[in-house]
Amino acid sequence: MPPVQDFTAMLEAVNGGNRTVIDALLPHVYDELQAMARRQLRGERADHTLNTTALVHEAYEKLIRHDQMTWQNRAHFFGIAALSMRRILLNYARDRAAQKRGGGQPVATFEDGMAPRTVRVEDLIDLDDALDRLEAINERQSQVVTYRFFGGLTQREIAEVLGVSEPTVRRDWRLARAWLSREMRGAGAG
Repeated sequence: MPPVQDFTAMLEAVNGGNRTVIDALLPHVYDELQAMARRQLRGERADHTLNTTALVHEAYEKLIRHDQMTWQNRAHFFGIAALSMRRILLNYARDRAAQKRGGGQPVATFEDGMAPRTVRVEDLIDLDDALDRLEAINERQSQVVTYRFFGGLTQREIAEVLGVSEPTVRRDWRLARAWLSREMRGAGAG
């Protein structure tokens, strides 16, 4: 990864549509995007059609096609990457649920003890629905969960993306986990 100043300069050039820099940026972010994708797909069956490479490339293509996106810094870039991966995985889960009505097959794995290690298609969709409800109540808490779960960002990186302090992120994370846990138990019961 290039130094922060160089990375920010590369992002500014991407903002200007410089195709050479767009092509040069991928090697600098690939390993970190790959790690994000691996966290998302951990626990998948071996023959899963959406592998880490496919998820990384699809997310990267979406990131560099953002015509109106102005990248602020490295944390902002990876925060948006997390959102992009969330959307890709959820679209995949919804398509799969529509094709097979779920079939109870695992689609994703989460960490931090909030959700089960392996999540079925239906559970991932329920989590997304709960995050949407949380967003209507507290957008920042929803963003904290998305950045942490789907992007694997640290509390420091989330604070930087959101422009808040780390204690604020910790508090939002704690409150959002409690709220989502209650919501997810209710979705499982209903």
